[in-house]
Amino acid sequence: MVAIDLGASSGRVMLATFHNDARHQNDKRLTLREVRRFTNQLLRRNGTDTWDLDAIEGEIRAALHQLDAEGIVPDSIGIDTWGVDFVLLNQQGERVGYPVSYRDARTYGVMARAQHQLGTASIYRRTGIQFLPFNTLYQLRALSEQHPEWVQQTARLLMIPDYLHYRLTGCYNWEYTNASTTQLLNIDSGNWDTELLAWAGVPAGWFGRPSAPGNTVGYWRTAGGHDVPVVAVATHDTASAVVAAPLHDADAAYLSSGTWSLMGIESRTPFTHAGALAANITNEGGAEGRYRVLKNIMGLWLLQRMVQERSIDDLPGLIAQAAQQPACRFLINPNHDRFINPQHMCREIQNDCRERGAPVPETDAQLARCIFDSLAMLYRQVAGELADLHGKPLSRLHIVGGGSQNHFLNQLCANACGLPVSTGPVEASTLGNVGCQLMALGDVADVSAFRAVVTHNFPLQHFMPQDNADFAAHWAQFQSLSLHSKELCV
Repeated sequence: MVAIDLGASSGRVMLATFHNDARHQNDKRLTLREVRRFTNQLLRRNGTDTWDLDAIEGEIRAALHQLDAEGIVPDSIGIDTWGVDFVLLNQQGERVGYPVSYRDARTYGVMARAQHQLGTASIYRRTGIQFLPFNTLYQLRALSEQHPEWVQQTARLLMIPDYLHYRLTGCYNWEYTNASTTQLLNIDSGNWDTELLAWAGVPAGWFGRPSAPGNTVGYWRTAGGHDVPVVAVATHDTASAVVAAPLHDADAAYLSSGTWSLMGIESRTPFTHAGALAANITNEGGAEGRYRVLKNIMGLWLLQRMVQERSIDDLPGLIAQAAQQPACRFLINPNHDRFINPQHMCREIQNDCRERGAPVPETDAQLARCIFDSLAMLYRQVAGELADLHGKPLSRLHIVGGGSQNHFLNQLCANACGLPVSTGPVEASTLGNVGCQLMALGDVADVSAFRAVVTHNFPLQHFMPQDNADFAAHWAQFQSLSLHSKELCV
């Protein structure tokens, strides 16, 4: 299987090989080979932050042509990406306007208008989705107001993975897990909410009915003339990551750690009551009809921007230096909306501390320690909110994704949350993508069976909570900071 896994900062094309020996029930070997890896970054066009989808598509095609040249004919291909962003197409299937990034400032103030005009509780009751200022609902309202000419030219809207499906196969699809991130799906019907679409100023005719993961969208024709099925996996990268998260306990939570940190639990039913709204918890779609009851946390975006701005090329060295800094001396709320896409991240962190009369991190190590401690504190806060919703304590936190390689942050997370932490697999979204393909091909029965395959092939690491006196001493300070700062998700 070819797994195309696109994040907001990087993309990779991986070749997965699955060996299922019928003679030995436990011999289910799964291997990954990196075919191509590339950077994904914002492209500034006419004052707008956009995605360079032509470059992304070029990288994907180059990887597929490389496999062709090696004589490899895959059994299937799957694509997963980040959520909320979309592409507009005209009647001829050509792009309209720009593929604008969720980090663009065009939605400033739009969410507040929606909450005022439609009612915060009403929107949440209809969608069950966390309030984030860049949700597709608010992007479309901004689009209809700022570019009515694009609206006039548009015949269809596709989420990013479905657009790439279209480019490979010529077929249209609206996959459910990614569609659920838009805050436009009615949580009761599973279809697009016409009242919200009307408020956004776009016609319902742009959308097809969302389909559950697992359908074959169309076929990619290899150079040798073979038709390879392109399978709609759980196309939201977090949905795929959760498929590969080894949750062997119904009370365990997951943390998909990368540019974003997404912490949540699995549930067969959504949480849309007042308590869930107060915590601003989201109920995004998952595989097999499961809900991803989670919360978005700004994540390692802050560190990525800091490393870029300060030209740091030794990340392990930076982490080691941060570990030597005093704990919790510098704290911010990572979910403050000022950190979505500031011009200078380091300066923004320093200004946030300075404006509150708090100690200001100056050195690289101090800035990194500020980010790590603050994330650990926010992990503790969200873990508590999830436990309250779940109705009993969490038993363990499973950290997957690239951030799971940061052992220092993993230990801080265990200490702050007071929970055992298991980490891995690193390539969780890629593996979940593969798992969805294996289920579609009939080689793995379900998500639980695939998680057993992942655990068998990708050993986990474990971190037990240690002395958390520093976090306990500064917990009230962080709660106050979180309560009184303007969060991106309020």
